[in-house]
Amino acid sequence: MNRGCEAIVRSSASIIKQSIRGSEIYLVSDNPSTDQIIPKLDGVYDGSSRPLMKYSYDWFVSSIHYKIFRDESFAQGRIHNNIIKHIPQMDVCLSIGGDNYCYGEQPGWYEVNRRVKKEGKKLVLWGCSIGEEDMSSAKLEDLKRFDLILARESLTYNMLTEKGLSNVKQCADPAFTMEKEELELPSGWQDGNTIGINFSPLVWKRNQHSRQAVDDLIQHILDTTDMTIALTPHVIQESNNDYAVLQQFYEHYKDSGRILLLPDHLNAIQYKGYIARMRFFIGARTHATIAAYSNCVPTMVLGYSVKSKGIAKDLFGEEKLVLGIQDISDSNKLITSFREMVSEETVIKKQLHNAIPNIQAMSSKAVYYLSALA
Repeated sequence: MNRGCEAIVRSSASIIKQSIRGSEIYLVSDNPSTDQIIPKLDGVYDGSSRPLMKYSYDWFVSSIHYKIFRDESFAQGRIHNNIIKHIPQMDVCLSIGGDNYCYGEQPGWYEVNRRVKKEGKKLVLWGCSIGEEDMSSAKLEDLKRFDLILARESLTYNMLTEKGLSNVKQCADPAFTMEKEELELPSGWQDGNTIGINFSPLVWKRNQHSRQAVDDLIQHILDTTDMTIALTPHVIQESNNDYAVLQQFYEHYKDSGRILLLPDHLNAIQYKGYIARMRFFIGARTHATIAAYSNCVPTMVLGYSVKSKGIAKDLFGEEKLVLGIQDISDSNKLITSFREMVSEETVIKKQLHNAIPNIQAMSSKAVYYLSALA
């Protein structure tokens, strides 16, 4: 369960249906069973990839295509047929991963995009973030195929336009507009004095020393404040499970009586309901931090890509309280940033209060660009 992906789908479906009368929205999902809970969808299809079985007919044909022509298109078409088979029934195809293009080459996506254009359909990259370091010649060629690219922050927008792309517009992440559901607060929660902490295996993998630095920060908060800490998972997937990492922190500090672990089975709007009632938030997952920002909760970001920097820059005019992947193994930097957040609490809340309506308007502007295309 990736509650960030859920947040994108929930909020996107909502703002599209509010603005484009009669629109129907279908989701092709890697994990359709977990997405059935999302309202305002007209259907959820299984879009999971299917590896080619060794020595099957498709395996032999794809091997020949690759060995003779260095062409993967046949293989990728078969692997991603669960997506491709739905293209003819659609008018506009939205690629909604947000950061699909941040993790190396994506030949499967490139092939899906080629098939979309071959069918004569409109192709939109919806609310993306891409760093300069992520770009390649193959990726740039693929981006040129899109009828519309909606960058969710200014750093991505500026980089793509500098690359010569003319199909780019700036918006904001749709999740800034997502509703929240407020469940009963757990025992030990201090109303107005609880700080949320989210940490992820993804960050830990990218910087092996980051876990110890976060551990030191938790100890500092317990030693120097009277706040309760609410450990907050946001992605709960095999081999990428926030809850498993946060549970280790909880077991270490539970005897303090001031640390809580939120459950691992909540949906995106329920997590947002808890985050909205926190005094501060420290998070690695982008959509957990968006849940905080959008409720004017002062937030410190354990960033690992351009999206964190760009979102903060658009909110504050600077990359405020965003620690890069190299910084987050430095306990002193984490503690210094935490102190800065606490000392500027009132100012930050005022800045967010002023900025969020504009950001939400930018989120909705994405639908304006979409409707103009369609």
